[in-house]
Amino acid sequence: MPRLSIRHETLYTYERPVSFAPHRLLVRPRDSHAIRVVDALLTVSPPGEMRWAYDALGNSVCWFTPAGESASLSIVSELVIERYPAPIGELAVADPQTANPIVYSPADRAVLAPFIEPVTEDADGHLLRWVRDRAGGVYEPAIDFLLRLNRSIQAEFEYQARDLGQAQEPGHTVQVGSGTCRDFAWLMVEALRRLGYAARFVTGYLYSPGHTDVRGAGATHAWCEVFLPDIGWTEFDPTNALAESADLIPVAVARTPADAAPISGAIYGDGGQSNLTVRVDVLPAQPLPAAA
Repeated sequence: MPRLSIRHETLYTYERPVSFAPHRLLVRPRDSHAIRVVDALLTVSPPGEMRWAYDALGNSVCWFTPAGESASLSIVSELVIERYPAPIGELAVADPQTANPIVYSPADRAVLAPFIEPVTEDADGHLLRWVRDRAGGVYEPAIDFLLRLNRSIQAEFEYQARDLGQAQEPGHTVQVGSGTCRDFAWLMVEALRRLGYAARFVTGYLYSPGHTDVRGAGATHAWCEVFLPDIGWTEFDPTNALAESADLIPVAVARTPADAAPISGAIYGDGGQSNLTVRVDVLPAQPLPAAA
């Protein structure tokens, strides 16, 4: 598996100097059997106090409080990682509980409950009707259904990049037929929850070597994870119809998109007009020098 180099630059600028409340940074993946962090560097300006912690979902969180006042805030995360996904095609699933309707064991269900319960309202029923029209028949393997739904979102909806703002309500995405990666991920998460699946929102990065048709590169990316008996948490990217792909580099998981924001915080004072610039580059890492 080749190593990847990730540079994530975030710059806030203000007309007038402001002071800063604590900021929550979700920019570093947690080491696991699926991803290995080889090197990590976090550069901030203005400097300030930093404290690292794991949140309730095991995400690696940096609490950063910039010191003093400034008319800008710069946060640059640089990573070198190795990625080890579990390709869908290699999964041999014999567990009958992985067929529709999905069935979780009591022990799993106790842990998964927050990810099975929908978060959003669907008063007009747009989302429920949409997902019912695409639901598979009884005994269709869940993997087959999920791959089909993943492809369906990529094919049916128009991708429109949007750097700022929260994820759209899934019912609204169904109505307008368009959105960005976080809208499509949130649509898949909330649709699956209405069918009894445990699903969660994932934020991270997308590696797209020479693929001009890949949607969502050059910025932070979002996709969906679904828990399956006998398999565990499995990744689906409805923006690009990817599943358990080495090109998906997860950083954090959450119950909602708001909980997965890469950088969140507040300022004190009237900074006037503000501007946000974000840039993400994911490239092959330079090989390490040979040992002497």
